[in-house]
Amino acid sequence: MIGSLNSVRTLLLAIFVLMAGSGFLSTLIAIRLEQAGQGALLIGLVATSYFGGLTLGALRVSPLIARVGHIRAFAAFVSFYSASSLTYAIIDTPALWVVLRFADGFAMSGVFVCLESWLNRTARPDNRSAILAAYMIALYAGQAVGQFLLNLGDQSPALPFMASAVLLSLSVLPVVLTKIAQPVLEEVAPFSLKRLYDASPLGVVGTLSNGVMLGAFYALGAVFVQRMGLPLSQVALFTSCVISGGVVLQYPLGRLSDRFDRRRVIIVCMGVTAALCGALAFVQEPAAIFLVGALFGGFSFALYPLCVAHSNDHLDESERVGASSGLVLLYSVGAAGGPMLGSVAMATLGPPGLFGSIGVVALGGALFGIWRMAVSQPVPEAEQQDFQSLPRTTPMAAVLEDEGEG
Repeated sequence: MIGSLNSVRTLLLAIFVLMAGSGFLSTLIAIRLEQAGQGALLIGLVATSYFGGLTLGALRVSPLIARVGHIRAFAAFVSFYSASSLTYAIIDTPALWVVLRFADGFAMSGVFVCLESWLNRTARPDNRSAILAAYMIALYAGQAVGQFLLNLGDQSPALPFMASAVLLSLSVLPVVLTKIAQPVLEEVAPFSLKRLYDASPLGVVGTLSNGVMLGAFYALGAVFVQRMGLPLSQVALFTSCVISGGVVLQYPLGRLSDRFDRRRVIIVCMGVTAALCGALAFVQEPAAIFLVGALFGGFSFALYPLCVAHSNDHLDESERVGASSGLVLLYSVGAAGGPMLGSVAMATLGPPGLFGSIGVVALGGALFGIWRMAVSQPVPEAEQQDFQSLPRTTPMAAVLEDEGEG
């Protein structure tokens, strides 16, 4: 496997460094707003702005990248993000932060499109799965490791933002110095959401629900931990545990879904997520919070690729890329709404309201899945597609995964 990754090692290094520098910013910004006495509603609005930018970017950045090329576009997006991260340390005006987070989301979408289309251009049929797996590892490992940069705030409030800017700037180097040929952007054909729902109602509802759940977590998970009385160092550990749990359990749950009716696995993941949210709303001991948080990440992070796989089971091969791109956008829309739902719940019910609201969404998804099992027949096991872990980034990841099935 290692040898098959030599052709993309510079891109994987860039992804890891980029995520280490950017993956903790949503946590850091939520903490700073909380420390400044801002309410959960404003914190949720700032997070919603980021996911809104991410959603718009997934729809609009491709023409810009095609016009100036991948290297210039990547450098421009990351340079803006680096400058933005320093601006948070200089100007602490919440209204400006809302605007900056929207622009950050747009820029991050451009970064993902650049990198994922590049990986797709470089991958061959014999190493495509290995490259997708390595991409997932680099993405989430960078995000998990970066959480510990939050602890730099104990030394100086501006230091975490400065560290973010340094890492973001360094992530440009492997890309601008690479010898890998720049790709031509893949055109992802639009896919009717009505056709997608008709083909796989549970895939659509599950993906949208998962976006709401994880959007709320990324926006307010750190605020929840702080309001539970845990110090900053344990906030970073909690977030890292959730992300790490999501990486560890995703593949085993996916393989389990290959052997049984995939709807059952989705329903179980939804139900277990709801139960874990109930536990997080009431546990007090730090060790219990970290353990339950890791399990929450494991079952909730698995839902998106499970829903994509379930949708693909009902579609022709020629439809899967367009459908997967539609599911990415549905997830992003849900993620944009999740922070506001979570913030309203926290403002009304206090810290337990965050995971209480996430749990209600998960329970609703489980009940919808049970209804679907009652009114429709399962896909025969022989016709189910193999599960493939997927990042919740842009439609370009769907191109990479789909071509790997050929």
